[in-house]
Amino acid sequence: MTSDDDDVVTLADIKKAREIIMTSPLNVHKTPILKDMTSYFPEIEQSMNLNMKLESMQTTGSFKIRGVVNQMANLPQEVKSGKRKLITMSAGNYGKAFAYTLNKLNLSGLCLMPLTAPSNRIALIKSLGCEVVVLPSSEMQTAFAQYAAQNFSVIHPYDDQSFITGCGSIALEILEDDIRPDVIVVCCGGGGLVSGIAAGIKQSGLVDCRIYAVEPEGSRTMYESFRKGEPVTMAVNSVASGLSPPYAGKLTYRCCRKYVEDVILVSDREILNCMSRLFELGIVAEPSGCAAMAAILYNKIPDVAGKKVVAIITGSNVSISEMTSYIQ
Repeated sequence: MTSDDDDVVTLADIKKAREIIMTSPLNVHKTPILKDMTSYFPEIEQSMNLNMKLESMQTTGSFKIRGVVNQMANLPQEVKSGKRKLITMSAGNYGKAFAYTLNKLNLSGLCLMPLTAPSNRIALIKSLGCEVVVLPSSEMQTAFAQYAAQNFSVIHPYDDQSFITGCGSIALEILEDDIRPDVIVVCCGGGGLVSGIAAGIKQSGLVDCRIYAVEPEGSRTMYESFRKGEPVTMAVNSVASGLSPPYAGKLTYRCCRKYVEDVILVSDREILNCMSRLFELGIVAEPSGCAAMAAILYNKIPDVAGKKVVAIITGSNVSISEMTSYIQ
């Protein structure tokens, strides 16, 4: 049994996950960092050294594949042999990475999706051979537990040690690109991404680096968890559906409390304005992928003057028609 003071993941775990991910046959990339981007955004503090990590260019269009590949490397034998089917739940990006990976590995799986999930995401996940069940958000946790009791093997979309560890590989890439950041700003939904990055950075020795999680105002589960002192469940609503799970994870909350400086909130309008600004520069990012950069764009991150700052752009799964409707 571990205590709350124990690390959810270790640097050794993250390094092992990085090796698994980069040697897998699933085409996971070391994504680029755009350096010295401050001058492109005249509205921000110009003494800041802004760098943007483009997980939006990752296979399946988001960072999720890193966590999924590491999860798949740690599956029980009865799943690998086909005796048990995997089940997960997702509003889109995790489900896409999950279905893509199952397709490549010839495994069977089921993805529970909320009614609010875009129809094109549902169709895409089905097209990859993954079974989909669409439910009201309020029923998903109950259904998840019921399927788990029916000989399905559960794979959680964020509150999972293997997933968090896989996401931590991003921290190693930032350091490999000779950026010693003072501040890292990360989009936060369930918290798997920011947990992995924060653990990787802090355990690599950058103990003074400040990590900020950014959530939509209407989907503020980690923010409220920080204020309450425990993971909370609450009603959520945001244009950034990928950042809108109804509860904070127990593991991710523990990791964030230990390594994350604070949780910052941005409005849906700020997210969409940021998406438009990025698009003007030729960077395609979905609403959920823009939250971290929106917090920087609207000067919500404290003490950035003269600091090296890294913003994680987390996903690009948005159609032209969706983008047009969002930014009109």
